[in-house]
This record gives sequence, structure tokens and C-alpha cells, in this order.
Amino acid sequence: MSACAGNIARPSVFCQFLSLESRPMLDFVNTYAALPDRFYARVHPSGAPSPRLIAYNRDLARELGPSWEAMDEATAAAVFSGNRVPDGSMPIAMAYAGHQFGGFSPQLGDGRAILLGETVDRDGVRRDIQLKGAGRTPYSRGGDGRAALGPVIREYIVSEAMHALGLPTTRALAAVATGDQVYRETSLPGAVLTRVAKSHVRVGTFQFFAARGDTDGVKALADYVIERLYPDLAGEANPYLGLLRRVADRQSALVARWMQIGFIHGVMNTDNSSISGETIDFGPCAFMEAYDPATVFSSIDRNGRYAYHNQAGIAQWNLARLAETLLPLLADELDAAVEIANAEVQRFGPQFTGHWVAGLRRKLGLTTEREGDEPLIQGFLDLLQSGEVDFTRAFRLLSDAADGGDDPLLSLFVDPDPVTAWLTEWRQRHAGEEITVAERAAAMRAVNPVYIPRNHLIEEAIVAATEREDFGPFERLHAVLAHPYERRADIPIRYELPARPEERVLRTFCGT
Repeated sequence: MSACAGNIARPSVFCQFLSLESRPMLDFVNTYAALPDRFYARVHPSGAPSPRLIAYNRDLARELGPSWEAMDEATAAAVFSGNRVPDGSMPIAMAYAGHQFGGFSPQLGDGRAILLGETVDRDGVRRDIQLKGAGRTPYSRGGDGRAALGPVIREYIVSEAMHALGLPTTRALAAVATGDQVYRETSLPGAVLTRVAKSHVRVGTFQFFAARGDTDGVKALADYVIERLYPDLAGEANPYLGLLRRVADRQSALVARWMQIGFIHGVMNTDNSSISGETIDFGPCAFMEAYDPATVFSSIDRNGRYAYHNQAGIAQWNLARLAETLLPLLADELDAAVEIANAEVQRFGPQFTGHWVAGLRRKLGLTTEREGDEPLIQGFLDLLQSGEVDFTRAFRLLSDAADGGDDPLLSLFVDPDPVTAWLTEWRQRHAGEEITVAERAAAMRAVNPVYIPRNHLIEEAIVAATEREDFGPFERLHAVLAHPYERRADIPIRYELPARPEERVLRTFCGT
């Protein structure tokens, strides 16, 4: 029976669209566009003079359904450049606000993104299909609404690598070169990225309505999110408290997983904090090489607000901003609502710590919880920091040491003696765990990747594409990152090594 059956008294926006007898091309539905007009602006992609399909993610297309999988390259180039709006699509730009580096902007919105609509995939999951770089919208704030090829390549590579690494993330469905130029500090080839997400609702979306005193808007948005993302909350005594708690749960787990693979988002503004718990907006993001908790790559993060070690605290700060918007829904009395909200925000720290320690136990191959694990974990991290050792490579060679020799790991350190002492302590900790040496090594290799999107490799792909129209490095890097936990003999060693001094990319940039 349909999930909409029997829902006559208050048919939801989902039921309104799913009840249509015929399904349009690409099976688009548009539930967000059924919300009041103040939630978005209707727009039309600007189009491209001579679109060229750079990449079409056939694996993702298969997940979305037959009509996506069957799309030919010419149609894909037309649709994903914005030249052809598919039947059933109702393109919109979503309104939102946000704290950017701590300062509040009451109106931001999709300045260069256009939501074509939603599709329900083979597993019954509703997913947004959005064009990034398809032209100006009412929220462009004087910008051109376009995207340069470099940032499109970066987001395609990193978002798909994050998916392969097993982290919740938006996905890249397609990349199209537009055939025209965009102007930043210089003239650059233009492109459009097609992004897929469970939802594009952000903390900043709630802030947009709260900043205007629009409690009805906050409630309508919260009801929409609950129905779409967390329908099990509908039966709770206070579903809005459940929503806040669910977002906290997902964000604490997500940021812990970021940090367990050395990922630095770079611009954790509230408008880049997803209610669905997905990693979203890959602008100046980067993966840390030499371990240093204070690492910052973003050129605009001059004070290190979003440094590697600050990410959990910022996620909690963003959660507090969400809680503020929900106060009118949490309790009738303001004081009671504040008390409820504060309790949920304070839960975040212990939640994150639990996820972080559990993840590091897995990275160290520990299958049980014991007192003294946290000092053991911190001891290894301290060795990496003092030795300026590559984070990813050290953990992978530690995995190899679980059922092999220590020499490859020790070779990373100028002074191996403290590492040898730590390895002795680590192996003593294994005593009494019911797991074989081979099983421990396999478990560690399943969570400690060989390949990550290293800055210099991404830059190499961007330079080749933008300066020579050579997409070979992009395609090879994407193929390597599709299976990040499997060391393969046919892949050159350079893909698993940190950058040489002359290759280092120490600053990353937003694509706007």
C-alpha cells in the first residue's frame, strides 16, 4: 500500500505529487516547490553556449533509476548544463540565511545553485537534483551565478571520494563544461556540477525564517523536514525536540568521521551545515597530510576558526543556532524551551567524543573498550604530530604492522625509538581480545585508507583540465579514489604518498 493511502484529511506535499497518474521524464517531483512562495524563488537556468559532458556518474545514475541510467551523453550535456529543463522539473533557488565566520547574514540563498526537483531512487529514497553554476538567481548578491571548471572538478573528485570512503555526503552526478568563460581574478573556463543530496535544507534555512520572526515558516519547514527525512519522529510527543536531537546525532557522528580521515571542511558556516547530516559544499576543503590539529587550508579562514581541531566545537555552535530557531516549537514558555535546547546542545560534546574515540579504536584495531584507550590513542597522535608524519599513511602502515613488520611505519619517523615503545604498548593492549592477527589487520585496513584526495593530485587534475583541456588526470584520480581501502599493484605509488615539498598546496580557495 502507498505511504499516502488513507491520508485524506491533510494530504502532504509528498502525496500531492506521488498521486499523479503519469510520471514525467526523469521522474521528477517537486515537494519543496509546494511550500509557500517565500521559501524559494522560481528561476530558470541560464544555459550554456556549447556544453560538453566531462563526466556522468553512471553508478549513481543506476541508483537513481532507469530513466537516469538510460540517458545518452547528448541529453546529459543538455540537461546538466541547464540548456534543457526536463519535463516535470520546477526549477527553484532556495532561500536561506547563515552565520559566515561568526557574522550573521539574514539573506543568502542559492546564489549559483538551482534545484531542478527531486527523484525517488531505486531504494525509495527521495533525493534532490541540483545544478551548481547554472546562472544568476535572485540570491546571487551581484554575482554571476556561474562556476569555474576548477571548483567543479574539485567537488566532483572530493564528494565522490567521500562516498567511497563511506561518509555521508552529497554526490556528484555530472560535470559539464559550458564553453564560455567566467571571470574571477582572471578568465576561467566555465562549468556546471550536478549535485545529488537527500536534502538541501540547512541550519541557515531555519535561520532565514527565524530572523524574520516567521514562526509559521519555521514550523512549516520543520514539519517538511520531519516528513521527508525523519518520518518516525511524527509520532513523538515533541517531534521538534526529536528533530533537534536527530540533527545533533548525525552531525556529531559526521564530524567525528571527517576527523578520523583527516578531512578539513574549511567553511563550516551554518548555511553549509546540512539538516540531513550529509557533507555539503566542498569549497576550500582539504585532507591533512602531516598531522597537526591546528591545520588550516582555506584562504579565507585567516584566524583558524574552522581548523581541523575546531570542527567539533563549530558543529556544536551551529547546533546551538538551530536550537535557537526551534525555541517557539520546543515549549510554550520561553524559559522552558531554552532549558530543553541547552540540554540538547550540551549533549553534543560527549556524543562527539564517543564517536571520535570509537572510530580511533577501530583505526587502531581495538575490538573492546578498556580504560587507558584514550591515552594510547593520544600517544600515537602525539608521535605523528611531533614527527610531522603523514596522517593517512601512518595509520595505513600501522594496519600493515598488525600482521607484518614494523619497518615501513618506523621509516616515517626521524626518531623511531618512541614509536617502537608505543608499538609494544599497543600490542600488549591486544591481549585477551578474541580476534586473530589476520582479522585485526583486515579490520584496520577496512577503515584506514590507502588513497585520499590529496591536494596536489587534485590541483594536478584541475591544471590539466583548465589549461590544456586534458581530463586524463581527473579521470585517473577519480578511478583511484573509487576504491580507497584497496592497495592495488597497478596504481603508481605516487597516489598514496604525501606531496613532495615542491608539490605542496597549502591554500585552498572557494569557488565563488
